[in-house]
Amino acid sequence: MELDEVKIFGKWSTKDVVVRDPGLRNYINLTPIYVPHTAGRYTKRQFEKAKMNIVERLVNKVMRREENTGKKLKALKIVEKAFEIIEKRTKQNPIQVLVDAIENAGPREDTTRIQYGGIIYLQSVDCSSLRRIDIALRNIAIGAYNAAHKSKKPIEEALAEELIAAARGDMQKSYAVRKKEETERVAQSAR
Repeated sequence: MELDEVKIFGKWSTKDVVVRDPGLRNYINLTPIYVPHTAGRYTKRQFEKAKMNIVERLVNKVMRREENTGKKLKALKIVEKAFEIIEKRTKQNPIQVLVDAIENAGPREDTTRIQYGGIIYLQSVDCSSLRRIDIALRNIAIGAYNAAHKSKKPIEEALAEELIAAARGDMQKSYAVRKKEETERVAQSAR
């Protein structure tokens, strides 16, 4: 008897998904699971969230906004429907689209505030890989909510459009890519 391949939501395989950015390769976990819900298993220690599946990390970011706070099943359904929309529109594996969006939306450089005497100024610093992923996922979720807020567009469609635009690196349509460019521009001026 042959076992079936484990797929996310029972639909999408992670076998063919490629992480092109070598800095993010160790931090984007593509371990196949049926339902991306680990029930806080990776919250106790500092860098444990790198072991969490990347789809679950997106679900957790979607769950953190206004009416979805703490409602993980609702967030799971939003992400699943968004993935179905992505598959229809692009004819690609939506997990690959998510990985490409994270690579394009994560800033490589950021700024920190330094106080020297009574003077406060910004200093440019490199972004760690884990922080790049966190910022990218947060900005993708915020961009989707901003697009769906006070409009007729459902959150699933807004999330799908944000992921597709971020995967293409489109600054006009993607909030996350626009934020990344703005952050890097500010960091470049603070060198």
